[in-house]
Amino acid sequence: MAVDINVFWDSNFYNHPPLTDEMVEIAEKRLKVKLPQLLIDLLRIQNGGYTKGFAFPMKEKTTWADNYVSLSDLSGIVIDDSIRTAHNILDTEYMTQEWGLPEKQVLLTGDGHWWITLDYRSGDVPSVRWIDVECDEDMHIARSFNDFINGLVPEEICLE
Repeated sequence: MAVDINVFWDSNFYNHPPLTDEMVEIAEKRLKVKLPQLLIDLLRIQNGGYTKGFAFPMKEKTTWADNYVSLSDLSGIVIDDSIRTAHNILDTEYMTQEWGLPEKQVLLTGDGHWWITLDYRSGDVPSVRWIDVECDEDMHIARSFNDFINGLVPEEICLE
């Protein structure tokens, strides 16, 4: 693995509570998917927030950059509505409707205009996609979440 998951996280700016089995069950039921085990493992270390600053090298140009997409944050699972956060995969349904995203996505990170998603359109095991709503981009990033995480590099490498 290119990234050590034990040094993956930076700030838990929104003070998400630690991930519990109940939170995972609620998320999977609401999202109607089985989340990748590696995602759950990462969220057990820190339940979403800012990463140490990673990038996934791309062969195709995206609206983000010529040769990569950025993973500066990753959404967690927050079931407590009193916690205001910008990093919650349970916002997927609302954001999908708000931004006109394809169905069967779980939003990992994004700002509304663009997203990195778990794409369940082809079945129970999701691929990872780059979706830019405004520029009509829907691009394959990785075959699986594991491949995505294993392909991450420090973002500064892509900036050179």
